[in-house]
Amino acid sequence: MRIAVILTAAALGLTGCTTVNQAGSAIGGYVGVPTKTSPAAGRAIIKALGGGLVGSSQSDLTSQERSQALEAEYKALEYAQAGQPTIWGDIRGRHGEVRAATPYRVGSQDCRQYAHTLVLGGAPQILRGTACRNADGSWTLLT
Repeated sequence: MRIAVILTAAALGLTGCTTVNQAGSAIGGYVGVPTKTSPAAGRAIIKALGGGLVGSSQSDLTSQERSQALEAEYKALEYAQAGQPTIWGDIRGRHGEVRAATPYRVGSQDCRQYAHTLVLGGAPQILRGTACRNADGSWTLLT
């Protein structure tokens, strides 16, 4: 009986454990960050962020790269610890990373400053902005 209690306690203690790879994808468990986004969810992220920092200013991004970049912005704002990079794209080619700062409150909204570094074949470009969470959970980029 005592061994059964110990094994049950150990199993319960491990249920929340997971490992996350460098791309932010969960290995062996759910950590609250979706590892893949459906097309509908991707469109919702893009709409909610209003194009994000990579919006119309980055016309040389493909639609797939733009979706990956906006998803990285969302994941950084929603889930990442301050300063933790959220990486998208092919590290050997065109890619980027988003780093969000510590969240802070303005009135009833949670806001975060963030930087999106793009590497598109030339020198890295750093785009900076601030986004605040709306009552419905979406994020709005402040201009």
